Amino acid sequence: MSAITFSLDQFNLPVFHVDDKRYETLGAWLIADVSRHFLVCLDGLAMVDDVSNGRPPFEEWSSENYEVSFASSGIAIQNSWLEHEHGEYTVDEVKQALEDYWSFLVTLPERPLIREYRPDLPEWQAALLRWEEKWARPHPYRGRLF
Repeated sequence: MSAITFSLDQFNLPVFHVDDKRYETLGAWLIADVSRHFLVCLDGLAMVDDVSNGRPPFEEWSSENYEVSFASSGIAIQNSWLEHEHGEYTVDEVKQALEDYWSFLVTLPERPLIREYRPDLPEWQAALLRWEEKWARPHPYRGRLF
């Protein structure tokens, strides 16, 4: 069972729901930093895969809103603007949340935007190809989650 569930609000923006308040920072990070950006979610998935396999993340998390530290001992999330919004989670908790969030994102209807990169593909597939091009490696979740 997932600790966080996701839906869209009346403005078609992601919102999250938790039963355990301990997961509020994790949910807030996902909907604020990752939002509806497939490439950002792919980065998070790759980073959590790296640390779950004993490797350092391939890059530091970069954000204006959250400081996120990925390590094999756990993931720490701190809101850059709200001192009280912070949390520490196991790798498995963040991995599950990111996987659930990805699964949520791919179910959303495509936004009516004109895409230059691979408009012939669904947005998530184009983002996956773009991620793999950028980092010159197959995404570690290829064949597992997508």
